[in-house]
Amino acid sequence: MRKLACSLFALVLSLATLAQPKADYNVVPLPQHIGQLDTTRHFTLRPHFTIAYTAGNAELERNAEFLQQYVKELTQMNSTTVPSGKGVKADITLQLRPAKQRTTQPEAYTLNIDKKGILISANSGEGIFRAIQTLRKSLPIEDCQEVLFPYAVIDDEARFAYRGQHLDVARHFFDAEYIKTFIDILALHGINQFHWHITDDQGWRFEVKSMPELAPKASIRKKTVIGRNCYSKHSYLYDNTEYGRGCYYTQQQMRDIVRYAAERYINIIPEIDLPGHMVAALSVYPELGCTGGPYEVWPVWGVADDVLCAGNPRTMEFLKKVLTEVCDIFPSRYIHIGGDESPRVRWKHCPKCQAKMKELGLGREAELQTYINKELDRFLTAKGRTLIGWDETLEGGLSENAVVMSWRGYAGGIEAARQHHPVIMTPTGNCYLDYYQIKGESATQPLGIGGYLPLSKVYGMEPVPEGLSQEEQKYIWGAQCNLWTEYVLSSDHVEFMLLPRLAAMSEVQWLSPEKKDFKAFEKRLQHTLRMYEKFGYKYCTKYE
Repeated sequence: MRKLACSLFALVLSLATLAQPKADYNVVPLPQHIGQLDTTRHFTLRPHFTIAYTAGNAELERNAEFLQQYVKELTQMNSTTVPSGKGVKADITLQLRPAKQRTTQPEAYTLNIDKKGILISANSGEGIFRAIQTLRKSLPIEDCQEVLFPYAVIDDEARFAYRGQHLDVARHFFDAEYIKTFIDILALHGINQFHWHITDDQGWRFEVKSMPELAPKASIRKKTVIGRNCYSKHSYLYDNTEYGRGCYYTQQQMRDIVRYAAERYINIIPEIDLPGHMVAALSVYPELGCTGGPYEVWPVWGVADDVLCAGNPRTMEFLKKVLTEVCDIFPSRYIHIGGDESPRVRWKHCPKCQAKMKELGLGREAELQTYINKELDRFLTAKGRTLIGWDETLEGGLSENAVVMSWRGYAGGIEAARQHHPVIMTPTGNCYLDYYQIKGESATQPLGIGGYLPLSKVYGMEPVPEGLSQEEQKYIWGAQCNLWTEYVLSSDHVEFMLLPRLAAMSEVQWLSPEKKDFKAFEKRLQHTLRMYEKFGYKYCTKYE
């Protein structure tokens, strides 16, 4: 009878344990290594638990507060943050590794869960934050009296140092508060680079103090094409409603966003697209165009023939003024100057541009763009910055320090890597989130630019293409998805196009290829989708 009673007690205890909320470390992106996992033994986290951080370390204190907030919003459990020290008993401890134990990967971290509690150790505050995201995503999403954490040792670090996401705010504007929400979404997915496309033909969204009329005037379109841009140039349908008045970011707003992102270990890379995609600026300063205008902020989508005049010395003065203020606001080492889709037809027939070609001994109009790039490369280098451009910057020869963002497939990135230039892979076929997600159902989805990019194809991307030597492969810094907003009018639409495809890209950026498995990813994704619902993010519920 005693044996039977003990067996029944063990059974009841086991069933009770099964019913209790448990952490699950199979998150998105999946950690590189989950070791010593023991699901029969658990550390129990209860309300009013304690998070300790190294005394006097303000960065770790901030991270402890992030963890406190994350646990509260998912489980409703309250906690206290305290500096560690003699006599402090903590349930979760954040600490930096001793210098002699640190690796070269600043984001590397270890999560150690045992009977003593949860210990997060890392090479840097950034690594602590990445560990906190893993812990956060392992939590159940329900009001809890306690959460069981199976014993485990998780060792993790990202495959790529550059893990980006792009957002175009020129075609359609999203206010400063939403940009912070967007940054929160990136942090959840382990993204560390926010590529912010802030100027284009259809709107200039960046306040330039030395040219106070630029943003207020160049942010306004007199009208916008209705629906998809599918008619001939002379047959567009317009809404005849002004768009964009006051739709630009003040420098103070941008500084605040930079700070907000930095606290979440996200670097913001601003893009001033040039020498093409500049019609909005030309509408205010027509003398900077080859024809002298008049110009108006472009009301349609596509590629305009009008570009900055490469032969006008005032063009370079204008660009250096703008980039000086960009560098003053954004501490990013990298500054994006675009360089894509810049027709040379105006340059071919412009006396100033032809004279500049003769002066420089250039044989092709494409080399005028290289002249601009090299001038700006020197200018940015002197400020301690590095120039990034789209892969068209290869066409006239790369400037010495340029980083190439390869969007027209992989070829540009391969060529740049072979020239020993750093590369970020962002090919349209895997990374353009303005494409439709569900095949054959464009009528039931929010408007997209066309094309078809399902979740599985994003997940299937391999940023390091075949054919590169081991030395050349080192120049592939990472990958990013791009979200252009010609047809994306609202924040809900942004999130629908972004999610859950960003989750797929996060594993492309984080995991080694041999560890990727789309079916296993789909299973793990279900918890991520529940997190989207908890946070009120809109996402595509049907994916392929």
